[in-house]
Amino acid sequence: MNTATLDPAAVNKREASLAEPLFSIITVTWNAAAVLVPTMRSVAEQTCRNFEHLIIDGASTDDTLRIAGEMGAGERTRIFSEPDEGLYDAMNKGMDRAKGKYLIFLNAGDAFHSADTLSRIASAVRENEMPGILYGQTQVVDEHRHRVGDRHLTAPEKLTLESFADGMVVCHQAFVVLARIASPYNTAYRFSADYEWCIRCLQHSRRNVYVPGIMIDFLEGGLTNKNHRASLMERFRIMCRYYGAATAVRKHIAFIPRALRRRKKENKSSQEL
Repeated sequence: MNTATLDPAAVNKREASLAEPLFSIITVTWNAAAVLVPTMRSVAEQTCRNFEHLIIDGASTDDTLRIAGEMGAGERTRIFSEPDEGLYDAMNKGMDRAKGKYLIFLNAGDAFHSADTLSRIASAVRENEMPGILYGQTQVVDEHRHRVGDRHLTAPEKLTLESFADGMVVCHQAFVVLARIASPYNTAYRFSADYEWCIRCLQHSRRNVYVPGIMIDFLEGGLTNKNHRASLMERFRIMCRYYGAATAVRKHIAFIPRALRRRKKENKSSQEL
C-alpha cells in the first residue's frame, strides 16, 4: 500500500483507538487449548473493532499459546504468559495491563453470542453517556456449542446495588464495567471474588444500562460450579459483609426452593443423556 495516499487524520484516529480502545476483553487461560477456539473466534468475528484482546496465560504447557497467537486479531491481541496465583490473580494482571475504557472478562470456553455483541454494547455506551456498567443476558452451551438453556438467574432490566443481594443475578462475563471505577479482585476469596467485585463496582456506578438480548454464551461447568459448596459459603460471607447478616440469612432461606428446582432440572438433564 502506498502510505502517501493515507489520510493523516485517519491514521491518527486509528492509532489513538488502538492506544485507548473502547473495550479491553480479558481472557484468562491455563491449558485451555480444548476450549479456547470458540472464544477467540467470537472475538475475531466482532463487527465493532474498537477493542483489544488480552490473553493472560498462566504458563500453559499445551497448545493454548499457539492457538491464541494464530487466532488473535493482529495488533488488537496481546498475549502474556507467566505463572500466577490463580484465576483472580490473573484477572488482576489483566486489569493492570488493560488500556480500554471498559473491561469485559471473557473466560476461555465462553463466547460472545453474536458478531454484533460489541457493536450493541458500544451503541449503548454512546446513547447513555458512558455509564458505569452495561449488562445483558447469558445462555448456557455445552462443549459442542449447543444451547443447554438459559442461565439459572435472569438479569433484571433494572440493576441496582440491592439486586446482588439475590445472588449473582448477572453473569460475570455479561457485566461490562467502566475501567476507572473498577478496583482489583480480592484474592482472599478463592471462588466468589467475581461476586464481591461486581458489588464493589455497583457501589461506584452512577448508571447501569441493560443491553437487551443474549450477550454471552457460557460454557457449562467452570470453577464455581466444580466447587459449589465452597462458593456458596464464600458468597454467604460476602453477602453478610455488604447486606448484613439478617438479610443474608433471609435471602438464603428463600434460595432453598430455587436451589431444589435447579437440582431437579440438572438431574433430569443428566438422566436424558
